[in-house]
Amino acid sequence: MTIERLQKILSNAGVSSRRVAEELILAGRVSVNGEIQNALGARADLDTDEVTVDGVPVVKEKYRYFLLNKPAGFITTARDEMDRETVLDLVPIGDIQLHPVGRLDRESEGLLILTNDGHLTDLLTHPKYEVEKEYLVGIDSMPSQRDLERLVRGVESEGERLRAAAARPAMAPHAAPGEDVQGAASWLVVTLKEGRNREIRRMVEALGRQVLLLRRIRLGPLLLGDLGSGAFRELTPEEVDQLYSAAKRAEGLSEPAPRASKFVGKNTSTAAPAPPRASRFRAPAGGGARLAKASRFAGRPSPAPPKPKARPESGARKASGQRKGSR
Repeated sequence: MTIERLQKILSNAGVSSRRVAEELILAGRVSVNGEIQNALGARADLDTDEVTVDGVPVVKEKYRYFLLNKPAGFITTARDEMDRETVLDLVPIGDIQLHPVGRLDRESEGLLILTNDGHLTDLLTHPKYEVEKEYLVGIDSMPSQRDLERLVRGVESEGERLRAAAARPAMAPHAAPGEDVQGAASWLVVTLKEGRNREIRRMVEALGRQVLLLRRIRLGPLLLGDLGSGAFRELTPEEVDQLYSAAKRAEGLSEPAPRASKFVGKNTSTAAPAPPRASRFRAPAGGGARLAKASRFAGRPSPAPPKPKARPESGARKASGQRKGSR
């Protein structure tokens, strides 16, 4: 018996992400054993309770994970109100309710994950997890080194501050059959940790240039590789584990090191934090406001404070004042 929050049940069942599930609950579209549940704290056990969304029962499914090389011209959504072609039309696998992880705009292409695992979708797309996404970008003119530095420092676009995690020049890709990559004058590899709408296109436009081709080539440890445009394949269990680990490491949780594979490009171990640097100053005895300078050599005791000079007796001061006044 596993009693869980409804938004987690819907997410794990592949109905939606947790954020969308919360909206469904608040809208009164989720019921448990025939009773509408519109509170985010509502719980249920999918093994013993009947949970429905708009009257449709929610059932446990085996999670499936697919890597698609999205071609330009397809909409990244599960359903399109204008009846345009979507990325799900490219992965005809039966009655499994898949959804895309993240977004690629209609004219962009490259790596896209399709799954019914709502929890992994949240880990890979929520900004707080900062899972890296890498793009090959073809632009109409050569950017300067200063332009690349601006992309990392951040540029303003439509009232937002957009910033790349990294940006570097790249070689032109090999053209696939029927593909034209000769129109771009320059190529970049840009790394992002967020997924704002048309982020790279807006960043390049802020530099006075135009994106001619935009292709996602990496998501966390997962590479697009040589998968053909429009083709897809199912992820291996090891690749799924690596995606989970990448998101949880970014969150700062303790995770075992993933098994080595061609999808992991760097050491993911983290060193223990360095101890804090000792202060150059210490407070003097007696709680005075001035700070005494610490000893230059570790281990030596600090010199004792000098003894105060003896003050002259009041009579002596008076006599001294009389002598000064008599001069």
